[in-house]
Amino acid sequence: MRRRDFLKLGLAGATGLAAPRIVRAQAQTTITFVPHADLASLDPVWTTADITRNFALAVYDTLYGYDAQFKAQPQMVEGHRLENDGKECNLTLRNGLKFHDGSPVLARDCVATIRRWAKRYPLGQALMARTDELAAVSDKLIRFRLKRPFPLLPEALAEPYCSIMPERLAQTSAFEQVKEAVGSGPFKFVAAERIPGQRVVFAKNPDYTPRTNGTPSFTAGPKAVYIDRVVWNFVQDPSTASAALAQGEVDWWENPAIDLVPQLKRNKDLVITVKDRTGEIGCLRFNHLFPPFDNAAIRRVVLSAMDQKEVMTAVAGAEPSLIKTDVGLFVPGTPMASTVGVEITRGPKDFGKIKKDLVSSGYKGERVVVLAASTIPTIFAEAQVATDVLQRIGMNTDLQVMEWGSVVARRASREPIGKGGWNIFYTYLGGMGNISPGPDIALRASGADAWFGWPTDPQMEALRGAWFDAPDLEVQQKICRDMQEHFWQNPSYVPLGMYDQPTGFRADFHEVRDGWPQFYGVRRV
Repeated sequence: MRRRDFLKLGLAGATGLAAPRIVRAQAQTTITFVPHADLASLDPVWTTADITRNFALAVYDTLYGYDAQFKAQPQMVEGHRLENDGKECNLTLRNGLKFHDGSPVLARDCVATIRRWAKRYPLGQALMARTDELAAVSDKLIRFRLKRPFPLLPEALAEPYCSIMPERLAQTSAFEQVKEAVGSGPFKFVAAERIPGQRVVFAKNPDYTPRTNGTPSFTAGPKAVYIDRVVWNFVQDPSTASAALAQGEVDWWENPAIDLVPQLKRNKDLVITVKDRTGEIGCLRFNHLFPPFDNAAIRRVVLSAMDQKEVMTAVAGAEPSLIKTDVGLFVPGTPMASTVGVEITRGPKDFGKIKKDLVSSGYKGERVVVLAASTIPTIFAEAQVATDVLQRIGMNTDLQVMEWGSVVARRASREPIGKGGWNIFYTYLGGMGNISPGPDIALRASGADAWFGWPTDPQMEALRGAWFDAPDLEVQQKICRDMQEHFWQNPSYVPLGMYDQPTGFRADFHEVRDGWPQFYGVRRV
């Protein structure tokens, strides 16, 4: 897209610019934002894609929110009360909550949302496995009757994927997408201005009532809105996005291409910084339903072939300080992280030996369909390096390059290869799952209920269950070491290393939150 056309769409919305003074007026009340991908789904339950999570943070609200220390704080609820030795938890909704269609938010909407979300997400599954009854006792009271205390209940309900929606939408199967976005959050989705592949527009929700207490922090606290519109313009070409940011044609670029970061840092009108400290762990995800990756021995061989440093150098070599290697299940330096077995992730590699190991493990030359998103540079970089390794060890790869939205749709298919299925897709693991087993979608190994790839691993599931019931941090850390030791023997994916992704925005922006992109609280100074 030419920057002139981009500017018209970004700042003017559906109409062209009439005069410079209109540009200035709109610039004060509109944020133009370049997201990392086009929005392929409106449903934060149906997909774990970060772009949909970010969409959900604007349009929906959650019962609790995470603060900067990843602790849950009341958000849509006034709070909760524990009874019966912690086995009964009563949550009371705060006053003034309305959906974007004007209807009040009721406890039954929340119950239906929780039930739907819990069918797909690990923390929800763990919560419901420990729940005897979940009920809307009144319009404002939600009650959990638990089999045993579950201290992580607020953290579970703080997940952005547990985005509260009306009961009529929350009754949609968790394995089907909702067709409209009706939340109660600080912004409304302007469906009429949606241009697939290019633009998403949000308008300030005039009926939103922020919390009156607490401190704004990550997804928690009062969500005051100081702008009228947010316009997402997806720009596939990094050079175009970089020039638009540098010249003030856009306000915020979510994920600047790493090789352009040094240049952008020299611009005094920009702030280039890391806001999301959970980082991005590269992920080669296996489909466990079909050969060859229904065979753990073959998965181990692929794991042994990958060199995290080599992959991450291709991704973030222009800014080596952003790279982390020796990455296991969790972000190095966080409480649950472990160095157990990480030597397998290091190079150099003896590809001749590994090629023989692949044959010995039972690989019979099956075609391996590999999905790679060309529209997200960091994903495409890891895909190119890792797929080259697959070819060097003798795999019959069929690399299928497509835009990210197509990967998101395709990876949900459980069909065999001959009917449009897949064997591997590449992504990044980020957010809360990078620091704790609780919300870690990639670690879940419950078969049909697991994340795309659908691994079945009773031992890993038993370790996860033990982690939830651990009495203290020391026991949790021991279990995480055991998890990682087991993971290297039965990998559900390959950790390809990690990098911290900077974001870039205009220097006159104030109160850009740490964490994922959010637009409440942001203002110009």
